[in-house]
Amino acid sequence: MKHLKNIFNALKGGLIGLFLATVTPMAAQQDSLRMDSVEISLLTCQPHDEIYSLYGHTAIRFHDIRQGGIDVAFNYGVFDFRKPFFGLRFVFGLTDYELGAYPYRLFQEEYRRFGSMVTEQVLNLTDEEKAVLQEALAVNLQDENRVYRYNYFYNNCTTKARDIIEQCIHGKLQYNPKEDYTPSYREMVHEMTKNNPWSRFANDLLLGIKADSKTDMRQQEFLPYNLMYDFDHAEIYLNGKYRPLVKERRIAVPAGVQIQNAGFPLSPLETMVIFLVIGVIIFLIEWKKRCTFVVWDVLLMLITGIIGIGLFLMLFSQHPTVSLNLQFILLNPLPWFFLWPVIRGKNTRYWHITFALCILFLIGGLFQHYAEGIWSLALCLLLQSILHTNRVRS
Repeated sequence: MKHLKNIFNALKGGLIGLFLATVTPMAAQQDSLRMDSVEISLLTCQPHDEIYSLYGHTAIRFHDIRQGGIDVAFNYGVFDFRKPFFGLRFVFGLTDYELGAYPYRLFQEEYRRFGSMVTEQVLNLTDEEKAVLQEALAVNLQDENRVYRYNYFYNNCTTKARDIIEQCIHGKLQYNPKEDYTPSYREMVHEMTKNNPWSRFANDLLLGIKADSKTDMRQQEFLPYNLMYDFDHAEIYLNGKYRPLVKERRIAVPAGVQIQNAGFPLSPLETMVIFLVIGVIIFLIEWKKRCTFVVWDVLLMLITGIIGIGLFLMLFSQHPTVSLNLQFILLNPLPWFFLWPVIRGKNTRYWHITFALCILFLIGGLFQHYAEGIWSLALCLLLQSILHTNRVRS
């Protein structure tokens, strides 16, 4: 979250020092902090309108319920927008997140301010497992361990919380996944961005064919709500006995009023349909008058070329779901090499190439889900290609 980096830095010396001081050999530990008075919980946060929170959030709560006991939220989602090229690094999969620890009440206030509900699942851990988890969190808080390379699908704030909890459980943790629930990464992203159509459109532009593969239960746990569901239905098997992973579920922050910022009035599909209608009208006028509007040709080339540069750069991203993107057939940097000859009206080779690419692009839509309405751009380019190649023949 945006402000947590500053909060974490302000409290790092005192609160974290207190927590680290409790991590001692077992005998001393029992004197300083009785584990039977400690609750460790998984916190699942409802999404809100900020772009970085469209998918929700996960954290861990460490709470000594004795009077004056420590109450800390551990958050693997601390980042700093102010770092140079943050957005560019995020797109290329080079973003570093870190573990932060700060008073739980500040965590509550942050989500209460956004109107986001926070669900708390108190974990059914033994005193020994709590001690192991406490020590593991303390180790993760050390300067050399706190920072990690973030990956949205495979290594994010939710999977990090899941992994450290699993590592500290004695016995076999058994999940009971939903039957016949195998959505793709793209389908899950669509579900979380259904109220943010332009965010969904941008995601679909960047995500490639691998994002359309079906996922298993473990892969689905990159989303906080999926992990919360799986924890609710998980059991720990040890010495012939089962115990539920979650001892109690409660609402830590009730749902409030969320303010939705007004976005662009048209959806991507509506925008692209309007764009196609304009393209068809221009094509009919050009065909009837046996002319071409260079301005329209250049506009189409600029749009595909600009998007194409972005998709070309994605080939070098560390995100594995963006490297093979069939939209690159059409949206690529090729127009930049032909822009000046097309402006001068002395090159038709570009339109022959574009005609073939448009056909391949439309066929590729059978194998990959494209960004909503992007086919409108392909049809506009196809019409212009037909117009230009027909002029050459006549």
